[in-house]
Amino acid sequence: MNKIDRQREHQANERTFLAWLRTSIALIGFGFAIARFGLFLRQLNTTLTQREPIVDTWLNSENLGVALVIVGIVAIALAAWRYNQVFWQIERGDYQPNRLSVWVITVVVMVLGLLSIPLLLLRETTTQRPASISPQSQNKHK
Repeated sequence: MNKIDRQREHQANERTFLAWLRTSIALIGFGFAIARFGLFLRQLNTTLTQREPIVDTWLNSENLGVALVIVGIVAIALAAWRYNQVFWQIERGDYQPNRLSVWVITVVVMVLGLLSIPLLLLRETTTQRPASISPQSQNKHK
């Protein structure tokens, strides 16, 4: 392989790595936003209704957000591993495409996306418990 072709292959490998890196950053950002927005909505609901909603311990926006952050971190690790693997395959002249990592990330993100659907569709139908009484409201009653 001539020097120009090898350089092009390395540059394509680097662009692929950077695309995975951007995807990972997006997953981490979405995860953070989903988790924080869920907390914000719960606090807003508590403030407006003076009742604290009962939150599902497994299926909630905080857990979904954390899962997306973890998937983003794993995707960065896989991208770095794959970049290094392809780098040495190009150098040796025996590049072998590997679609497994693409399918694994695709399935994981699809599953997390499907798990977010109930969070979007479910309405607050569970019973609510009273929020703790704040010091300001105690002073009003005196």
